[in-house]
Amino acid sequence: MKLPRRRRRAIVMLALATGCGVVAASDVDRRARRAEAQVGPTVPVAVSRAPLRAGTHLTGSVLASSFTIRQAPSRFVPPDSLPTAAEAAGATLAVPLAAGSYLTGAVLARRAITGPGGSAARGGERLVELNVAAGPDVLAAGPGVRVDVLLTTGGDGGHGKTYLALEDVQVGAIRSGGGDGGGHGGSDGAAARANAVASLQVNLRQAVFLTAAESFAREVRLLLRPPGDEQRAGQAVAVTDSAL
Repeated sequence: MKLPRRRRRAIVMLALATGCGVVAASDVDRRARRAEAQVGPTVPVAVSRAPLRAGTHLTGSVLASSFTIRQAPSRFVPPDSLPTAAEAAGATLAVPLAAGSYLTGAVLARRAITGPGGSAARGGERLVELNVAAGPDVLAAGPGVRVDVLLTTGGDGGHGKTYLALEDVQVGAIRSGGGDGGGHGGSDGAAARANAVASLQVNLRQAVFLTAAESFAREVRLLLRPPGDEQRAGQAVAVTDSAL
């Protein structure tokens, strides 16, 4: 028994619509995967809901009402950003925070405490020891000096990239030496090109990042910050070997 012409036409149109829907969904999924490959995976970050003044004490109620969690591409997130606002509980804002700003370790006021062995550490921070390249000015300044941290990646044959990894980091201790392959990085990492060993006061996320960087980076370099310099470069532009 043959189906009426209108019913056959309806079935054909339904099949075509279904096929178009499948193709469209596949195209959207393909575009999403391509975009994710370009910007990288997303990570949770704490973001301010409203402006906050410098000196604001971050109590539990302030954190709950003033911050939210968003997903952002990891390549655009500062390395010292906090995945949850709860990690800043009890801290105080050192600078004003605009609405929509990331909550990072850099915006929190530093509280001096004494760590094991008498080393100066700050509330919520760690001392991480690294093989670094440091100029005579950094070595002469000694413990307590503030530095910026540059990372250079890539092999000696070129195609490397240098970028600003961390800003305004305090040096807990520094001594000449390193570069013997005995540190975290081994003979193929930053230790092979280091001329000093430094203990940097950073938060936990930064400590993990720097420890890994000592292995994958060609060089970890410290740049001296002038006393009282509070300027921030923000999202710095990376420089490749070919641009030098």
